[in-house]
Amino acid sequence: MENNHGVINSESNDQEKRPYNLRDKKIKSAPYRDLIRTELADELYDRIYELVVTNKRYKQPNFSASDLAKMLKTNTRYLSAVVNSKFKMNFSCLLNEYRIKEAKRMLTDKRYAGKNIEEISAMSGFANRQSFYAAFYRIVGITPNEYRKNHENI
Repeated sequence: MENNHGVINSESNDQEKRPYNLRDKKIKSAPYRDLIRTELADELYDRIYELVVTNKRYKQPNFSASDLAKMLKTNTRYLSAVVNSKFKMNFSCLLNEYRIKEAKRMLTDKRYAGKNIEEISAMSGFANRQSFYAAFYRIVGITPNEYRKNHENI
């Protein structure tokens, strides 16, 4: 459907319904990313990786960019620019990538066979079931239940 300016309206009735209300990724221009000093960005990358991944802060459901910025004694805008340039994704996607890796590991580990999907979701760092299912489907392409079933006898 076109509006008065000849732009196609993405919310047309004939648009395919996407699961979990997923949207296409938008490419944003952010001029401040060009202001990042390489050596400082490299140092911050190492510290971000250590705190988020090595120390598994991603498992904390309410861990935010603001929390990380305070730990690193920087501001969230600069932190976001470094995450975007070094990890090639935004902060929440970074957390979700590692949360989903953790969830996939638990879904296939026999030690967690007695845990239900909601428990694994919480143990992976997701604040709620809906965000877990949406992130899992977006990253893996199937639901957590399907993933577990596909890996039961491996």
